[in-house]
Amino acid sequence: MCAIHQPNLFPRLSTLAKLFTADYWIVLDDVQFARRDYQHRTRLAGLDGTRQWLSIATRLPDGRSTLIRDARLADPRRCRRRVAQLLADHYRHSAYWPLFKRRLGSVLDLFDSGDRLADVTELSTRLLLEEVGWTGRILRSSDLPARKDRSQRLADLAWLTGATRYLCGTGGMTYLDLDAFSAYSIEVLPFRVPGTGIWRSAREVSAVDALLLVGPGALRATLTALQGRVLTSHEDALKRACR
Repeated sequence: MCAIHQPNLFPRLSTLAKLFTADYWIVLDDVQFARRDYQHRTRLAGLDGTRQWLSIATRLPDGRSTLIRDARLADPRRCRRRVAQLLADHYRHSAYWPLFKRRLGSVLDLFDSGDRLADVTELSTRLLLEEVGWTGRILRSSDLPARKDRSQRLADLAWLTGATRYLCGTGGMTYLDLDAFSAYSIEVLPFRVPGTGIWRSAREVSAVDALLLVGPGALRATLTALQGRVLTSHEDALKRACR
């Protein structure tokens, strides 16, 4: 099972859940950077529910046509301080903060060793996946051959992993050409998260919030349960279609 998604800064819980459900995450790093997306920012909530944007200043060498992989940190040292400070301000009172803070060091160190935004955002996502015990594999679209048409490109990338199922979020289902995937015998599975409990703000707030609210073990159990429901729902739909 394959998921394809841009590298996001400490991604939202809905995004993390999709990646957790997949066996492969293809980091879509060779598409145009979008300032209104979550590639250089995320929304924190904190234990008191107060929401605040955490964004890192980004420089686009090629203007609006800059690809994600080419975006640069405008002021790495300042970005490092902002990330460290805002995360501490929102979550230092969590029982799970000390361990997370130690793991966070690997992300913060990247601000000292380079200025590529994609390196920071990919590692921030990898950190969260490791926290919940994901054992999948990460590839980058910039390293893989694929055709240019949007749906065809995604189908090509999914096929290269050997996957027989492609996880598609609600946004992708509005434009995806399913025939491109059918040609490879790849099933497209719509991926949605519930709207209650811990999932209430899953499409708005960073997964860091859930991780430091319930802890890695409980969050892993929640993600695993959703993974099972996604597969069961798909199998039930196939059975109904065959009747």
